Amino acid sequence: MSARNLGLEPAPTTGRRPADELHALAAAGDAELGSLTGHEASAAEVVAWVAANFETDAAAVACSMADAALPHLVAQQLPGVDVLFLDTGYHFTETRVTRDEVARQLDVRVVDVLPEQTVAEQDAEFGAELFARDPALCCARRKVEPLQRALGGYEVWFTGVRRDEAPTRTRTPLVTYDERNGLVKVNPVAAWSFDDLLDYAGEHRVPVNLLMSHGYPSIGCEPCTKPVAAGEDPRSGRWAGLAKTECGLHL
Repeated sequence: MSARNLGLEPAPTTGRRPADELHALAAAGDAELGSLTGHEASAAEVVAWVAANFETDAAAVACSMADAALPHLVAQQLPGVDVLFLDTGYHFTETRVTRDEVARQLDVRVVDVLPEQTVAEQDAEFGAELFARDPALCCARRKVEPLQRALGGYEVWFTGVRRDEAPTRTRTPLVTYDERNGLVKVNPVAAWSFDDLLDYAGEHRVPVNLLMSHGYPSIGCEPCTKPVAAGEDPRSGRWAGLAKTECGLHL
């Protein structure tokens, strides 16, 4: 269990397989795990497929620190896996506490992925509260670009995207090739519900962000995340009142 910072330096790329090989592997995985037939593999079976086809140091888990279900699930078969935390500079205190608990409790290596600019430096160039005036640009600078840079050293990344989260995510596959980032993208909990997620976290006693029990089923940066009423879209609290529904990491 450990942690490190990943600022402006990209992750190592030694030994990474070529894009065409990874693309073919993603297609084979998609077929093998049942996304094309409708008889899908379980989340654990998806992780097992990754463990059989990739080295641990070639894999990364993206985690917003709303909960640690996904890092725990992956670490059962890929112990010591890198868990990427996008340290935007705008996180809730509760999110940082969860991040620290993940690094302390799980058999993973938490990697803090940093934007090129601090919040103060961004404010100096673009003006204060860019998130309120141009949230797409703010997300691009503080989330999308840093993640893309960080993923350069890996062959496969895991996400916690679920189909029940929003209309934009209903067709999420278990395995696909990520054209923009140039590696295999795996969504092992795509078929899970929010209750499935909480059940897993409770059963395995993994860290859960305190905000999850206070009306925040989806947690992003503090200025852009609001609580959600019971029965509402789980992601309706993200960029509430704006047309924006995604930060751009998965579109």
